[in-house]
Amino acid sequence: MRRMAFPKRYLIVILTFICTSVCYIERVGFSIAYTIAADAAGVNQSSKGVILSTFYYGYACSQVPGGWVAQRIGGRRVLLFSFLLWSLICALVPLDPNKVVVLVMARLFVGVAQGFIFPSIHTVLAQWVPPHERSRSVSLTTSGMYLGAAAGMLLLPSLIKLKGPQSVFSVEALLGVMWSVLWLNYASDPPRSEHPKATASGFGETLLPLRGSQKSKAESGGTSAAKIPWKKILLSMPVWAIVVNNFTFHYALYVLMNWLPTYFEEGLHLSLQEMGSSKMMPYLNMFIFSNIGGVIADHLITKKILSVTSTRRALNTTGFLVASLALVALPLFRTSNGAVVCSSIALGFLALGRAGFAVNHMDIAPRYAGIVMGVSNTAGTLAGIVGVDFTGRLLDAATSDISSAESWKPVFIIPGLLCVFSSMVFLLFSTGERIFD
Repeated sequence: MRRMAFPKRYLIVILTFICTSVCYIERVGFSIAYTIAADAAGVNQSSKGVILSTFYYGYACSQVPGGWVAQRIGGRRVLLFSFLLWSLICALVPLDPNKVVVLVMARLFVGVAQGFIFPSIHTVLAQWVPPHERSRSVSLTTSGMYLGAAAGMLLLPSLIKLKGPQSVFSVEALLGVMWSVLWLNYASDPPRSEHPKATASGFGETLLPLRGSQKSKAESGGTSAAKIPWKKILLSMPVWAIVVNNFTFHYALYVLMNWLPTYFEEGLHLSLQEMGSSKMMPYLNMFIFSNIGGVIADHLITKKILSVTSTRRALNTTGFLVASLALVALPLFRTSNGAVVCSSIALGFLALGRAGFAVNHMDIAPRYAGIVMGVSNTAGTLAGIVGVDFTGRLLDAATSDISSAESWKPVFIIPGLLCVFSSMVFLLFSTGERIFD
């Protein structure tokens, strides 16, 4: 019997899944290592917030340029370059809370390097993945973020206890280099599809400037790959529906990712090293629910149970509204189990909602998925800048002690209310139809 070849697009999806996992090991790893080092050095909450949010300033600067560069020279090359750059920085920079300028510059450049990653991934996936597989492919790729965060929360506190905070940077740099070797050896640009239905849905397009006979053939069919409809993108309400939800998703995610260690350690007086596997549950739940959302979405669309538009809206609304309830309830529970359960429900259902807004880039603009993702993720990154820094200021300005529930209520209620607002925006203005040729 003839053995079926493993489709190359599946390998690409697996590699992008590993890519996002390693990226979030780095992000969670820094927040854990820096929190422990900063607390030992007596750094206040506002100063911690400034350092933790610096990454997102760099990250915001490179989102749209990342999408543009990926569109011009290919997501595969940009992805490799960005990975090697942030890995090199992690390998070289010392973790010393007293060297503020060095830490700020390092986190800024790591942010710039990682800002190219997700626009590049969306460009690659839009090229390789056919429309009926997009929900689960994007969900699997992005779920790597949460598996990486879960692994970081589980393993890195023990590594820090044994080898010190600096060891986290060395491990992250090694993982980055290992992934880069895999990507260099196994990733490639897709062959151009000649099937009219595939081309109409944006599948199989090189998305790169064409030359010679290829260029004349492409131009005879219409839009040039190099011509990006910036004005139409920036004035599109469906794009803004994605942007608003991306902002809210990342506000909630980044606040929890950067401040849950402090909430556990100082708000509930729990040691991360002694919490065992429970501290990884919020991110493990995100991994599970992200993939559940992708499978449900593709099933509803493929079986024609719901339209693409209705599917995206249903999953986005369900995810964000349940998450809002869990976020508001989080500071009311003053035990380890209560905090873990609430944060797990909140992050899990936010991940479910990604099968709505996060895949929608490819629905409305498969040819410009990296560009739209860059615009959208810029908003998500601004949420990191605002949310992480603002949370530190909220805690320092609190009239009660940081260990009290009252100090933490506004920290979690704000993203809860944003979830309600964003879900309403998506219901009103989103679409699953292709609106960019």
